[in-house]
Amino acid sequence: MTPFGHKLRMMREARSCQLKDLAKALKVSSAYLSALEHGHRGKPSVGLVQQVAAYFNLAWEEVDELKALAELSDPRVAIDTAGLSPEATELANRLAARIDALSEAEIARLLALLKARH
Repeated sequence: MTPFGHKLRMMREARSCQLKDLAKALKVSSAYLSALEHGHRGKPSVGLVQQVAAYFNLAWEEVDELKALAELSDPRVAIDTAGLSPEATELANRLAARIDALSEAEIARLLALLKARH
């Protein structure tokens, strides 16, 4: 599941909105929305993010959060380490090879570290 997909599902469930009803309102297929929620589709288009924000009548700060989550929701990310240190390349490769073995606590710690540097 991607950050955007998780947020979308949480908003739907909080408002008791069924997937098929949201899909109809957004003029997309239920299969597409389901794939977005489960991380089987790439990040959504800016237009779709705006449609979702309008459908759920989100406030400005919520729209900004949704846009940021969409940008962080590519399930097949590539990391270009060309020009970086050998350690950076090693880190990227080790993370790619072992991300599925990290616990939720380890992931949370790494995310906190990266967010603190932002």
